[in-house]
Amino acid sequence: MKRVAISGAAGFIGSHLCDRLLSEGYSVLGLDNFLTGAERNIAHLQDHAAFEFRRQDVTVPFGVEGPIDFVIHAASPASPKDYLAYPIETLAVGSEGTRHMLELAEEKGAKFLVTSTSETYGDPLEHPQSEAYWGNVNPVGPRSCYDESKRFAEAITMAWRRARGLSTSIARIFNTYGPRMKLADGRVVPAFLDQALRGQPISLFGDGSQTRSFCYVSDLVEGLYRLLLSDETMPVNLGNPREMTILEFANIITNMTGSRGGTICLPLPEDDPKQRRPDIAKARRVLGWEPKVSLEQGLVPTIEYFRGVIGSV
Repeated sequence: MKRVAISGAAGFIGSHLCDRLLSEGYSVLGLDNFLTGAERNIAHLQDHAAFEFRRQDVTVPFGVEGPIDFVIHAASPASPKDYLAYPIETLAVGSEGTRHMLELAEEKGAKFLVTSTSETYGDPLEHPQSEAYWGNVNPVGPRSCYDESKRFAEAITMAWRRARGLSTSIARIFNTYGPRMKLADGRVVPAFLDQALRGQPISLFGDGSQTRSFCYVSDLVEGLYRLLLSDETMPVNLGNPREMTILEFANIITNMTGSRGGTICLPLPEDDPKQRRPDIAKARRVLGWEPKVSLEQGLVPTIEYFRGVIGSV
């Protein structure tokens, strides 16, 4: 049984990735300090014979006993609300956290995968965004703690590969949604669902004309799993290329929840990207991957999850 160490295991994407790895027959060592992750996300795994959890802050040195075949660094605050609340911790997990996970992979002779983000493209001047685009990032803006932590994580990963010969892969993740997202994390899907399910007006930033693309979490995890097992060394975009305006998305949420709260417009946040859509030609070519779950299909279990969360508050 091959063994995987994954940081951010109690996070939204990390917990779903643990599920997938266990279903594929891997032994999983989950690491998380619960800064933004939640114990409930992995509660169903506590009695799984192949799952081990350690409360661990990967920004400080640590050791792991026994063999490790794959190391996945998925730890980081990922929503604007969280990384604006924890800017120093966000920079630390992208820098020292990545370094310590790389050291673990090198020590164990393991393959290393880091989860980066479409935020490395900033407010893009190229549309859609391909992996060859270097981005338009404000290095001193309020979002820079997240953008630059991920850009550094990519840089140190490539440096480790070139200098140490480590087997590495980089995933650039675009907007992803599904069960286990935090209700009040500030991202558009939980924010809109929270308001719609409570019958409150949906808050649009600006006039809602900015665009996003939404990938269901099972599709993303499939892409991450294929990338983990691949020989691809350069960044790969993982996301859904179906693009829509935020206003269009709000209307879909309104229709699917039956909300009568309407919408309100608020000032646009600083450095908020006006367009965001992945070019996934590379993922199709090197991984044979593309999303399969439509937005409407993925929203059904997501809405039910948030109904349960709101009902339990």
